Amino acid sequence: MIESKAQVEEAAARIAALRDEIGRVIVGQHHVVEQLLWCLLAGGHALLEGIPGLGKTMLIRTLADCVALQFSRIQFTPDLMPSDITGTTLIDFSTQGNAAQRFQPGPLFGNLVLADEINRATPKTQSALLEAMQEGTVTAGGETHRLPKPFFVLATQNPIEQEGTYPLPEAQLDRFLLKIGVEFPTREELKQIVLRTTSASQANANAIMSAAELTELQMVAKQILVAEEMLDWAVKTVMMSHPQESDAPDEVKRFVRYGAGPRALQAIISVSKVRALASGRLHVTWQDIRHTAMPVLRHRIVLSYEAQAMGLTTDRMTEAILAVLEAER
Repeated sequence: MIESKAQVEEAAARIAALRDEIGRVIVGQHHVVEQLLWCLLAGGHALLEGIPGLGKTMLIRTLADCVALQFSRIQFTPDLMPSDITGTTLIDFSTQGNAAQRFQPGPLFGNLVLADEINRATPKTQSALLEAMQEGTVTAGGETHRLPKPFFVLATQNPIEQEGTYPLPEAQLDRFLLKIGVEFPTREELKQIVLRTTSASQANANAIMSAAELTELQMVAKQILVAEEMLDWAVKTVMMSHPQESDAPDEVKRFVRYGAGPRALQAIISVSKVRALASGRLHVTWQDIRHTAMPVLRHRIVLSYEAQAMGLTTDRMTEAILAVLEAER
């Protein structure tokens, strides 16, 4: 249990130190770093979307270095088989000729797994990853093997090049706690990136937190208080993403086919607690819910064909929902 305000302030200071250590290596991308930390401390998985070359892989590797987590990278391709990522059962022969089965773990058996270009994997391989994300287990040869804890999947995908890709099904998208948009850097950030990456000495992140300390912070975040009023606002945020709701915005009623499910509400509350903790607060506020709604709902709202043809985004639908809620407050 949280024993004092000082405990929360100490946790906030540790989160700030982690953020600063990542900033020693990664230039800019402040909102991406912030949302990745939300995901990590809430114990969920994240989907990062952005064009190639924006440092998504470097960011994830740096995060693993800072928290001393076992890092594993999987480059997804159409010919990748489920056993290539989960592992396979091998047969060993002794000197006497006796045979024994042995499970050889695959790259999924890490603490922080980078699933690079996840939408290039076939549905068969994606389904194997889905079990790992949801259950924390891998099934091979009829046996179930538990993955190490903590376990995070941070996946990337390129929004531009769609040839040879397999769009993730809604069921798998729903397992990602957040979908984080990685934007192109500013001119000043571009200059800093070049200066850092072309110099003789390059900064490396140091391990400033152990896996045990990360787990401790996760437990503290779960104890942040959520008032009944704040829970009601979170419920309204999710319910208004459904076009059949009477108080949904007109844009949602016209352009949305399906709204977000119960996991969206769980995600908003979990991540809002982490944001409150990072701010040194004992309770969740409306601003926490407001700021976490966008990455939570981004991949959970299904647009109509008309909306897709018009180039509308789920972010625009979320902005319309938040605008209505702001007016009600």
